[in-house]
Amino acid sequence: MPSIAAIALAGGRGLRARPLTLEGSGHIRSKAAVPFLGRPVIEWLVAALRDQGITSFHVAANGRENRYQVKEALGYGERLGVSVRYSRPRTDRFNTGSGQATLSVIEEHGLLGHALVLPTDSLFEFDLAALARDHLASGAVVTVGLAHRTAAEVAGTYGLVLADGAGRIQRFIEKPPVETVAAVAADLDRVPINAGLYLVDCARLRALGATDELAALAGRALDWGGDLLPWLVSRGHRVVCSPLAKVGDLGNPRDYLITMAEALAGGYPSLRLPDGPVIHPSSLARRDEVSGLTLAEKLAAGLVHVGPGAWIGRDVEIGPGVVLRDSYVGDEADLHPWCRLERVACLDGAIIGPGARLSDAYVGVMARVDSSLERPAVIDGFTALGHEVRVAEGAGLSGVIAYPGQTVTGAGHSGGRQSPTSSGSSTRS
Repeated sequence: MPSIAAIALAGGRGLRARPLTLEGSGHIRSKAAVPFLGRPVIEWLVAALRDQGITSFHVAANGRENRYQVKEALGYGERLGVSVRYSRPRTDRFNTGSGQATLSVIEEHGLLGHALVLPTDSLFEFDLAALARDHLASGAVVTVGLAHRTAAEVAGTYGLVLADGAGRIQRFIEKPPVETVAAVAADLDRVPINAGLYLVDCARLRALGATDELAALAGRALDWGGDLLPWLVSRGHRVVCSPLAKVGDLGNPRDYLITMAEALAGGYPSLRLPDGPVIHPSSLARRDEVSGLTLAEKLAAGLVHVGPGAWIGRDVEIGPGVVLRDSYVGDEADLHPWCRLERVACLDGAIIGPGARLSDAYVGVMARVDSSLERPAVIDGFTALGHEVRVAEGAGLSGVIAYPGQTVTGAGHSGGRQSPTSSGSSTRS
């Protein structure tokens, strides 16, 4: 396998992912730095690629949050056994999209070999050596990593890929409406999409970037999916596709939670997660205020049920009657008696009240779900609660997005999507 560098694209404002990408009012969290199973997403990506032989990483950042939050997570790579370089802050004013940012890093860092270009809000399962072999054999300037989604998932969200029998791409359709997807896709349950991961020939791409035509385009707008790839194809440059084993989108609350549950179930071997439930020793030893028993004692007595797809961080207090399945619980969280969490991301310091029932939900740092056995809170439908959100006792929320610091009151659970009454602004997903 040839030596391959990685170019991580850390730009954008994370609008689709909110409130996951909001630390507070006006304080943006880079998508690359969003916590996932206790570590920033970018750290998981770097570790997985390092295990496949990539040791040189180049971060194409845009804006203070993206640059310095990623730098806080990775530094210069010493802790992870890799080297990390960053785009210069002065280049931000020229940033016209992900394609332009890639060309800028290739030029600025003098990259001449091959590079794997990847977004920082997705997880990938693929064989890098096999991808490199296919890329070299095809003679392509770019090999596009291919994923598959249903027609309903693709419409308005992903870039559709049309290729010939040999895998050479003939056409890209960026975020098409559902009618277009239905008209061109051979199988509506497996529509081929651009996964946002590219293996590129840096020297050839660098030479093309110096041409007057592409340089002019980069000066106006040059995203990978909407601009650069269609330009390459239309000018006759060989662009091919190669299927990836699995792609998990972390760019919105729904897909984040689905990907998290799949990862906890072992669906992403590259993360090297341990089998079975992960429970920190400090949490096993912690006694709850109601029973006075340690978590280890409650588990042995069958008073608490923790499923195999569960991850419990440090110093978590768990009361009797708690059920936890396919969920992540961060450090110093409190799960009060008889609450139930299924497919839930519950971050550090969150408090889940007695009897609360949560499924398919994201609970931010130090968020609080008030609940009682008489008036339990019920939260589902891919609801996302930002940091320090407070949910009122008895609330019923489904598909609700609450921004950091809000107090949210539901009018009771109806099994459908609810509009919260809250202090501050709130929107529905």
